[in-house]
Amino acid sequence: MEVARSNYIKENKALFKKLQQRLSGKYGYASVLVSDGRQQSYSVSAGGVSVSDFNRFGKRGFVVRVHDGKAYAEYAGNEISEEAIEEIEKNIESRLLDMGDKWERYLTPVACEEEANFVKSTEYRIHPEEMGDEKILAKLSEIREKTKALDERLIDCMASLQYQYYNKLFLSDKKDIEENVLWTCGGLVVVAAKGQELKDAYKGFSILGGAELLDEMEEYGPKIVKNCIDLLDSEPMIPGEYECICTPEVTGMIVHEAFGHGVEMDMFVKDRALAKNCMGDMIASELVTMRDGASSATEVASFFFDDEGTLAHDTLVIDKGRLVSGYADAVSAARLGVEPTGNGRRESVERKTYTRMTNTFFEGGKDKVEDMIASVKYGMLLQDPTSGMEDPKNWGIQCMVSMAREIKDGKLTGRIFSPCVLTGYVPDLLKSISMMSETVELGGSGACGKGHKEWVKVSDGGPWIKAKIRLG
Repeated sequence: MEVARSNYIKENKALFKKLQQRLSGKYGYASVLVSDGRQQSYSVSAGGVSVSDFNRFGKRGFVVRVHDGKAYAEYAGNEISEEAIEEIEKNIESRLLDMGDKWERYLTPVACEEEANFVKSTEYRIHPEEMGDEKILAKLSEIREKTKALDERLIDCMASLQYQYYNKLFLSDKKDIEENVLWTCGGLVVVAAKGQELKDAYKGFSILGGAELLDEMEEYGPKIVKNCIDLLDSEPMIPGEYECICTPEVTGMIVHEAFGHGVEMDMFVKDRALAKNCMGDMIASELVTMRDGASSATEVASFFFDDEGTLAHDTLVIDKGRLVSGYADAVSAARLGVEPTGNGRRESVERKTYTRMTNTFFEGGKDKVEDMIASVKYGMLLQDPTSGMEDPKNWGIQCMVSMAREIKDGKLTGRIFSPCVLTGYVPDLLKSISMMSETVELGGSGACGKGHKEWVKVSDGGPWIKAKIRLG
């Protein structure tokens, strides 16, 4: 089934088009982004049952953007009518464009724009809204009870689900485009006890689709329980540099934190990213090819156009170890004299656009996972990432995983260390990659902030990789 169009957008499209045309006639360039949709979350645990709306990723409303020959200016609102059109015009003129010399620091040429006219929708098998709150909660309760019953040492299990469907309309002189998208994410958390010690394990799930994700969550129960029970016998990490095998989830964290933010080109405009001065350089092993784009993969960060109306791209960032491109929103691209890449994204119509990642990942290689493990004399298999951060200006990285399984003479010994912190200089880590699996996996159960705010949905991932990594 395809995600349905928004009645709000259909009923008011003529008004938004009229607003866009009137502003375009006055300012030369004008666009209108209209957003609608719904977001809902559910959780079931020993603490009870929760159902709530969450509005982190957008509310109904619209953003008008105009260019006065010098720079861009914007106006956001949530009410549209014949009477409101004239008021919006006056508001833009008086509050946004009457800035005189203050515009000098924002001087930006008009971004290039391709022509497009379409209505496109993603697909789903079970729409969460059609399934209904009662059935979703019943299924989450069933998953929780089945998972918790797998081991008597478990003291709790939490099962959660959240979804968003959004509808967007973008209008300009060259574009009349609509997109209708549904993504669903889930999570399982289990907690086990050994005497007074507690350990927990988490697994996230995501899909560009609907409540069919619940089936995958149910099947994963035994794996997450095993991980949690294994952690009961874990030891503190012994600091040092190790040969490491990383699961696709850990690879994704490395991609996202080690390099993803570093090539967001609004950071190039501000001279806050070292990558700006390294285009064309070998910054990784020849095995590494990295991509980003809403059309690069099918996951929660897939869409048909970004919040500036730029069509979805598939951007080659690293080509066989060589840095060949960053990704950019339209305004940053115009200031840098490059093409926008479809990475201009807003947390909501109430917030400004930034260059943001979408689906970011390493391509696969030719190795088998069992051969990768067998090649390690002494090292660690890293799994279950929990958090990470980077310094794009100095290419430092610090990430955390909840589990490192010891490898000795090519075999897992059963010894486990937890937690583990990955640190180092990004090019050193990427250049040390010596093996990559054929299989590639992406996930997007969380969200990404620009610093500590401006949250958007992203996905990341890649193959299993072998690399030298400093652990502590």
